[in-house]
Amino acid sequence: MNRVAAYLIRFAVIIGGYAVSALSASAFLNLLTLASLGFTADEAPAMALGSVVFSIPFIALFVAYFAFVPSAVAILISEIFTLRDWLYHALAGAVVAGVVIGVFRGAAEAGNEAVADPRFALGIIGGGICGGIGYWLVAGRTAGSWREPARDVTSRAP
Repeated sequence: MNRVAAYLIRFAVIIGGYAVSALSASAFLNLLTLASLGFTADEAPAMALGSVVFSIPFIALFVAYFAFVPSAVAILISEIFTLRDWLYHALAGAVVAGVVIGVFRGAAEAGNEAVADPRFALGIIGGGICGGIGYWLVAGRTAGSWREPARDVTSRAP
């Protein structure tokens, strides 16, 4: 029963890490968008408040939806091979973003130049890197911990 509880706790940590990953990627994309719109100094606080309350969590739902399958593969690889390095998770986030860009380009209508724009691709890849680091902060630092033998905390060494 102790091992089952450890697996369930690890699964909950992975889900929490994925949620933080989607929120951090969404926040990065939101900051890119707000910076490019050119608000004045008086308008910026109101726009930032609206972003934090509504836009970032809403866009995080789309980020989590589109990145689920490639992220699940990257998470599974990190758990099986016990990859705890922040660089792996950042690069895995960039690869996941690249897969999402490929899906967008494949599904885009002919003549849709917005998806082919390199700035779009770089923004999505930057969001993927931020998402990967966000996942590492919550769950990636302890990847594969379910494979380690449980320590007996009741016995004390002399």
